[in-house]
Amino acid sequence: MKPVTLAAFVLLASAPALAQTAPQASEAPAVVKTNTATAPNASDLLFEQPQMKNVPPGSKLTYDYLRRSGISKGPFGPPLNDTIKLGVEPGNAADNRNIRVEMFSGANRFPAGPFEDMPGNPVMTLFLEHHLIDLARVLMANPRYIKNAIRKGLRDNATVTPTQVDYKGRKVDAWRIETKPFIDDKMKERMRGFENLTYTFVTSEAVPGELVSIEASSKNAEGGELLQENLTYDPNAG
Repeated sequence: MKPVTLAAFVLLASAPALAQTAPQASEAPAVVKTNTATAPNASDLLFEQPQMKNVPPGSKLTYDYLRRSGISKGPFGPPLNDTIKLGVEPGNAADNRNIRVEMFSGANRFPAGPFEDMPGNPVMTLFLEHHLIDLARVLMANPRYIKNAIRKGLRDNATVTPTQVDYKGRKVDAWRIETKPFIDDKMKERMRGFENLTYTFVTSEAVPGELVSIEASSKNAEGGELLQENLTYDPNAG
């Protein structure tokens, strides 16, 4: 299996389609967000910041991962509860790091990295790339459509609100980013109920690597769980 790289999520737009009948990304006009004078842009916050600058070389970051689905016949497979671990070493620049990745364990192991001289936290893209592969397979969809819709949602239709999170017994300032990239897509009937798929990110400069959590969730009209996928930083893991 080809390793996942940080550039994969960005470059996937040039990948071949998985299905020629897949929907195309909606070209709806950008949504004007409130509080833009003080809130950062969602894409910049997630992908353009030197998030690793507050991670001392020699550290290891551990993220708890969970994926489950209540869909009959289990197209996502059995529930997966594992970890993603990043081993951090100095890069060529003061804020950059060389990063080794252990993405899941045992039979779940997924090849990823290593990443050299990285200013950003690659676990965000690792999560999204893995999510994208599974979702495109389940929907029999064009991965370019899904990837572009998520990027467009983060760029044009995301809410960014200040919040606080608990970190080692104290409250720290954070940002909460939420987007529903498929909710108003004109081809949403092809999403097989996943048009309400909601992505929620929480970041904080006070947390090593800045990522606190990621959630991708979708429920059907009766409240049944179509997908629950989470990544959460574990500050107590070595």
